[in-house]
Amino acid sequence: MNTKQREPAPVDDTDTSRARQILSRIFQNYSGNLAIRLWNGETLRLGADSPEATLVFHHAYPLRDIVLFRDPLHLAEDYFAGKVSMEGDIYTILRLKDHLRSLKISAREKSILVGRAIFLRDGSGKSAQMPVIPQASSSRLGSRFGHSKTTNRNAIAFHYDVSNDFYSLWLDRQMIYSCAYFEGAEASLNQAQEDKLDHICRKLRLKPGDRFLDIGCGWGALIRWAARHYGVRAHGVTLSYNQYEYAQRRILEEGLQEQVTVEFKDYRDMDGEACFDKIASVGMFEHVGLKNLPVYFATVNRLLKPGGLFLNHGITQDEEGWKKTVSTKFINRYVFPDGELDTVSNIQRAMERSHFEIIDVEGLRAHYVLTLRHWVRRLEEHRKEALQHVSEATYRVWLLYMAACALQFEAGEIGVYQILAAKRGTWPVPAPLTRRDIYC
Repeated sequence: MNTKQREPAPVDDTDTSRARQILSRIFQNYSGNLAIRLWNGETLRLGADSPEATLVFHHAYPLRDIVLFRDPLHLAEDYFAGKVSMEGDIYTILRLKDHLRSLKISAREKSILVGRAIFLRDGSGKSAQMPVIPQASSSRLGSRFGHSKTTNRNAIAFHYDVSNDFYSLWLDRQMIYSCAYFEGAEASLNQAQEDKLDHICRKLRLKPGDRFLDIGCGWGALIRWAARHYGVRAHGVTLSYNQYEYAQRRILEEGLQEQVTVEFKDYRDMDGEACFDKIASVGMFEHVGLKNLPVYFATVNRLLKPGGLFLNHGITQDEEGWKKTVSTKFINRYVFPDGELDTVSNIQRAMERSHFEIIDVEGLRAHYVLTLRHWVRRLEEHRKEALQHVSEATYRVWLLYMAACALQFEAGEIGVYQILAAKRGTWPVPAPLTRRDIYC
């Protein structure tokens, strides 16, 4: 019997050659500066200048996916699963999405490339066990776009109940997970988020004794800020139990229990009529669902006192309706299972149909670019600590999601607006004749 161990079979050099041929065609008209490192360590440089980032293929499978599907979502999923890594500037790699979507390959070329891709080998044998990627399955969430109370509660838990410790690594000290307000691009994230809280309070013209409601209050920053600095009696509701517990604890620590309360409750379950002088909703209505906007705005109108003010702060997009695209599939599958966006004009129309008068509209798109870039940088800097609270796959989902959103805001594909409104026909109008009081 021959007991001598066999040496592993060498990888055929033609596999690397096939990979180079495939990549040369796919990136034939690529205008950026990128390096691609293959599973055997060989590196290909694209562009005339030094690479700004490196895309690392640990296996041949992702390269096959690019040829077969040319779908950036497949490449993202390979990144989450650890088949692909990114080094350097993540924004450079994310811009590959536009290149892949614009790639035009004839049927004959595609058949040749597919033939080469199918026979690619990387010498790894069977693929290693890949991590489970956190994904919003329909079985967990029920009807994905039904937006029932149970569906919304599960969707919020999927996103927000990841880990308070994880979020605290890259959010500001107030734990605010929405667009900050920068007086200048050099401002710190902590300062910009506190300025945002104050900007909202000033727009609502909060004053001592006001009864103030925050729908989707998150970790409670706005209700605590409004009580401490403007003397209001504040109440918040959230569907995230982690956020609810955190907000309760912070209220007690800051001695605000006589002024501030918070509930784990769906906004649709709020009773009463004309209960609040001022109402805000910051980064929440994106979860409502487009078909539920009439219910959402009608509920706010019912809870608002005559002469009161309502500020709706949220993300919009440049196209009407929530159509199935690479971006929407990614968002609903891995990030916000119930997220749906519409144009700012349609949001205002829905408010007007619910008997609101629009008093003021402010676009904050540039502010969200800065906010997201802060978040991405902070998350990258705290990767080691983040992996103590979440899996590598979850870390990569959040990093990719926020960096991709920054690019979408830069391109104007999505925006964010603060819309200030009052009940229609209110006289006198519950705001000064000018905006001067907001800024003085």
